[in-house]
Amino acid sequence: MVPLEDVRNAALFAWYARQQRILPWRGESDPYRILVSEIMLQQTQASRVVPFYDRFVSRFPTVESLASAVLQDVLDAWTGLGYNTRALRLRESARIIAAEGWPTTPETLAHLPGVGPYTAAAVASFAFGAQVPAVDTNLRRVLSRWHGESLSGAGLAAAAERSLGHPAGVWNQAMMDLGALVCVPKSPGCPTCPVRDWCSGPAAYTPPTAQGRFEGSARQLRGAIIRTLVRHTATVDAIVQQTGFSPGEVEAAISDLSAEGLVERHPDGVWQIAE
Repeated sequence: MVPLEDVRNAALFAWYARQQRILPWRGESDPYRILVSEIMLQQTQASRVVPFYDRFVSRFPTVESLASAVLQDVLDAWTGLGYNTRALRLRESARIIAAEGWPTTPETLAHLPGVGPYTAAAVASFAFGAQVPAVDTNLRRVLSRWHGESLSGAGLAAAAERSLGHPAGVWNQAMMDLGALVCVPKSPGCPTCPVRDWCSGPAAYTPPTAQGRFEGSARQLRGAIIRTLVRHTATVDAIVQQTGFSPGEVEAAISDLSAEGLVERHPDGVWQIAE
């Protein structure tokens, strides 16, 4: 008898061959471009990432070009995508890779700045053919529904290993698309799901609480400060006037950005993007 996982994965792969999303990083073999896309996709929807990815790799087409870039130029290409610390960590990773060569396993990739277990597994499977599952929120949701229980920790890891198809790079992409297009958090498209015959249904998964509103948040202020300083240096007072946030909020945000290595203070009191 053919194992359940093999039957389900065959249906998944057949669906993916017909319905996969067309994204500029799909089919890439260059580990640098794969790494850029995966860092950009952290906490950000693919549709938002596409124009930023195209612009970024056009401006920094190789890992060496990013490694040698000044942070102001890197943030100029990144600004608007959010979570700007990702850009700083990506440049740090590029400098390590340019100096030492590419790590090729999930374990060694995870030592790069800003690269966690999911991103390391994704890059390893897409760029280097590693047979490992890339366990993100989408994959956790799909597997929980397949197995009829809310999976996490060791149970989730075991279910991912047991369900993994070959090649893992294609399986990971197929699972991401299934989670993005059909097995969505709320109102999943079960009638059109290619693996509905081997799924326990959507009840096992509870969608997480929605993120707090962006308008007026610290995230909005941090982004506004970076956008301002990418264009020119500025004092705290000038940033207060431009953003509409209070002096206390601006000073707290600048302090955090400085601690993260994104901005620095001139001796004359103005702030700029870090060197």
